[in-house]
Amino acid sequence: MAKCNTNCIERPISVAFENFGRVVARYPSVFLILPLLVAAALGSGFMYLDEREANDIEDQFTPVNGPAKQERKTVEEYFSPSEEFSHLRLSSEGTYASLIITVLEGANIWTEAAFTDIIEIDRQVKNISTGSTYENLCAKTKGKCMSNLVLDILNDDLNKIISTAITYPMHNGTFLGTSVGGVELETEGSEISSAKAVRLFYFLKEENTTLNTLWLTGFLKFFSNYSELKTVHVSYFTSLSRQKELEASSDSIIPFFSITYALAINVSIFSCLRLDCVRTKVWVAVAGVISAGLAVLASFGLLLFCGMPFAMTVASSPFLILGIGVDDMFIMISCWQKTKVKEEVEDRLAETYKEAAVSITITTLTDVMSFYIGLLTPFRSVQSFCMYTSTAILFCYIFNITFFGACLALNGRREKGNKHWLTCMKVPEVDCVDATGNVCCVGGAFDKETGTDEAMPMDLFFKNHYSPFLTKTWVKISVCLFYSGYLAVSIYGCLQLQEGLDLKHLATDGSYVGSYYDDEDQLFSSYGPNVMLVITDENFQYWSAGARQNLDLCLKNFHNLSMASKDSEISRISWLTAYIKFGQSAGINVDNETQFKQRLPAFLMLSGFSEDVNFTNNKILASRMFIQTVNIRTAVDEKNMLNAFRETAEKCGKLQTAVNVMVYHPAFIFYDQYAVIVSNTIQNIVVATCVMLVISLFLIPNPLCSVWVTFAIASVIVGVTGFMALWDVSLDSVSMINLVICIGFSVDFSAHISYAFVSSEEDSVNEKAKDALYKLGYPIIQGAASTIAGVVVLAAAKSYIFRTFFKIMFLVILFGAVHGVVFIPVFFTFLGTCNKMCCATNKTYNQHIIQNQSENKINIPTEMSQTPQQMNAVLIDPDCY
Repeated sequence: MAKCNTNCIERPISVAFENFGRVVARYPSVFLILPLLVAAALGSGFMYLDEREANDIEDQFTPVNGPAKQERKTVEEYFSPSEEFSHLRLSSEGTYASLIITVLEGANIWTEAAFTDIIEIDRQVKNISTGSTYENLCAKTKGKCMSNLVLDILNDDLNKIISTAITYPMHNGTFLGTSVGGVELETEGSEISSAKAVRLFYFLKEENTTLNTLWLTGFLKFFSNYSELKTVHVSYFTSLSRQKELEASSDSIIPFFSITYALAINVSIFSCLRLDCVRTKVWVAVAGVISAGLAVLASFGLLLFCGMPFAMTVASSPFLILGIGVDDMFIMISCWQKTKVKEEVEDRLAETYKEAAVSITITTLTDVMSFYIGLLTPFRSVQSFCMYTSTAILFCYIFNITFFGACLALNGRREKGNKHWLTCMKVPEVDCVDATGNVCCVGGAFDKETGTDEAMPMDLFFKNHYSPFLTKTWVKISVCLFYSGYLAVSIYGCLQLQEGLDLKHLATDGSYVGSYYDDEDQLFSSYGPNVMLVITDENFQYWSAGARQNLDLCLKNFHNLSMASKDSEISRISWLTAYIKFGQSAGINVDNETQFKQRLPAFLMLSGFSEDVNFTNNKILASRMFIQTVNIRTAVDEKNMLNAFRETAEKCGKLQTAVNVMVYHPAFIFYDQYAVIVSNTIQNIVVATCVMLVISLFLIPNPLCSVWVTFAIASVIVGVTGFMALWDVSLDSVSMINLVICIGFSVDFSAHISYAFVSSEEDSVNEKAKDALYKLGYPIIQGAASTIAGVVVLAAAKSYIFRTFFKIMFLVILFGAVHGVVFIPVFFTFLGTCNKMCCATNKTYNQHIIQNQSENKINIPTEMSQTPQQMNAVLIDPDCY
C-alpha cells in the first residue's frame, strides 16, 4: 500500500551529513583550528560592547510605536515649556529628586516633632552642593524655586499643624493628594486629623543636563549614607534612579558566568563519565561546553561589529546557549556510542552525523526560527535578545558539527588505539588481562553482541525498566489522568495571569528604589495620574454654545469613569470653565467669536492658564484640560484606566459635534505595554507554532507525528504560562522573551523523541516507544539537566529579570522533558500509523520484493501491484527495507 512522500527532504540531508562526517573525520585538525580562529576574529567585536549597550528603560521596555509616544510628540508640538514651571503640565516625568518621609512604626506624622525633622531634612537637601547648588538648578515659578506644598502651608510655623485646619485633598486651591499619604480625616468634614507620610519633590530645570546629573548623583550619595533622625524614616528616589539601578542589575549577573560554565562542565563530565579509561568521554564533554562558549563569543562579536544594540536582557542569553549546545552534544555522543567500535573512525563519525544531524538540525531550525519570529515584537529588549540568541544558536550548531565533530573524531582515534583518556598512552584491552583491581590501567570494553559501546547504566534503565513500565496499559491510563490534571492546573493558572512590568522590578533586590516604590504604593495610591485631555481640533468653536455643550458632554463621560475623581474642586476646573465665569462677570459675550478671542490672551496671562491654550495668530490651535484619577493601585488598574480613557476619547469624536480629544500622561508611555503584550505574545506563539509545524512536516517523515510535535508545543506553552502565573510571574516584555524560548525548547524534546519513534524499525507501537526511549531517553534527561544547570545560578540573582528567566526556563525544561519522556511516547502508542514513510512505498512491500527476488521470481499480490518505475524506486532506497 503506497504511502505519501515525506522523507524526500530528510533523506538527502542525512546523506549529505554522512558525507560531511567523513570529511570532518578525515581532516579533524582543520575543523578544530578553523572554528577557533573564526571565534577569535569575531570575538574581537567585544571591543564595541560599551558603545552598543542599550539600557534606556523607555527605549527598551516600552513598545517601539506605542500610542503614548506619538501623543507626547503632539503635546510637545502644541505646548512649549514655559518659564513658569508646572509639574502637572510636563510632557515627561521631569528631572527631580523625591523623598517619602514616614514616622517609625507607621505612627502619625502630623505632629510638630515630626515636622521639625522634615524641615531639617528639607534644609539639608537644599544645601547639597556638587559644583552648583539647588538654588541655581531648581525649576522656578515666579522667580522662586518650586517649593513643596505642605511646607508652603506651614511657612515654617509648626504651630499651624495643630492650630490650622488643613483640609484634604484640597486646601485653599492647593492639591495635597500626592504630597500627604495615609491620611485620616476628622469625623466631620475634610480636615486632616493624622497622616502617615509626607512626600517632598525637588524639580530641576531641564536645560542643565550635566549639572542636574551631578546634583542628583550627589543627592543619592547623601541619602545612601544618611543617618536616620530619631522620629522619621526616609525613602528616596530620583529621575535617574531606575536607569542607574537597571545598569547595576545588569552588572550583578557577571560573576555568575564563571560559576555556570564550571557547573555545566562538571555536569557534562559526570553524565559522560565511564569507569572504562578508554571509552570515557571526559574530554569530549569539555569540548562540548567549549563549543557553546565559542558560539557565544563569535555570534556576539559579529553582532557587535554590525552595530546591534546590546540590551541587558541579552546578558541571560549565554546561560541559555550553553544548555542548547550541550543538549546537541549529548545527542551526538549518544549516536556515536551506537556505532561499531571496530569500524574506522571515518565510518563511525559518518554514521553519527547521519543519525544525529537531522535531529539537531530540526531543533536548531525551530529554535532559530522561534527567536527570529521574536523580532516581530514591539519591545527593543525582546528584539535584542532574540537577535543575539538566534545568531548564537546558529553558531552553536555550526561549531557542533565542525569543532565538536573534530573533537569527537580525535577522541575516536584515541579509542581506536585503545589509549588512556588522560595520558594518551596505549593500555591493554580488557579481554587481554585480568582487569580485577586494575580498572585504571586497562580499557576498551564493548558489547560483543552488538559491536557498539557498552550501554550506559541510564540507557539500560530506560530500556529494561522505564520503557516496559511506561507501556503497561494501567500506566498509560495513569499518564493520561496525570496529563489531564496538569492541563487543568495550567488553564487555571492562565486565567490568573497578570500583565505588565512593575518598574521597581528593574532594580536589584534591597535597592532604595524598591523601598520608595513600596512606600508610594502603600501610602500614595489613593490618587493616580492627573490625565491630560488635549483638544487638537483647530476648527473647534469654543465660543459656540452648541460646541461647548458637546465638550461638556465629553468631559462628563470622563468624569463618570470609575477611576476619575468625583470631587468637582479637583477635576472640573479648566481654562474654559474659568474663562466663561470670567466673561460673565466682566460682561463679555463669550458666544461672540470676536469678543471671545479678544479678551482671551489677557485672561490666560492673569489666570495662570497660559500654558493650557495654544493661541497663535488669533486662532486656538489646541487646548488642554485635566482629569484627576483615583485608586490606581495595581497593574490591572493601570491597564483599565488607560483603556477607559482612550475609549472615552474615541466616543467624544463620535458626538454630534465631534470633539477630537487625545488623552496623555507621561506614565502612559509605560502603560502602553498593556495594549500590546497579550496580543503580541499570542501572535508570536501562533506564528512560531505554524513555522514549527512546517519545519517538522519537512524533516520528520510522518505528518501525523509532526502534528504531535505541534501539540507538544501548545501543551508546554499552556503549562509554562499557567504555572508561571502561579509562581508570581507576570506577562511582560521579560517573560515574553521566555515564552518565545518555550516554543523552541518544547520542540527540542518532542522532536528528538518523535524522530526516534518514527525512525524505529520495530513493528508494534509499544516496541517503537521502547526503542525511542532507549535511544534518546537518557540524552533528553542529560540535555534537560545540563540546561537547568546552565540557568540554576540565576535563581540566586538579585534581579527580578534574571530570576524570572530562571523560573520560566526551569518550567520550560521540566515540562518539555516530561512531554518528551512521558506524555509523547504514551500518546504515540495510541496511534498505529506513526511509521516512517518511504519515498515510494512501505516496508512490507519492499520486503516482499526482496524475498521474491531472492527466489528469482516476482509474484506481486494484486493489492500490492506497482509500476516498474515504482519498483525501481523502492529497490534503490535502503531506508525502505
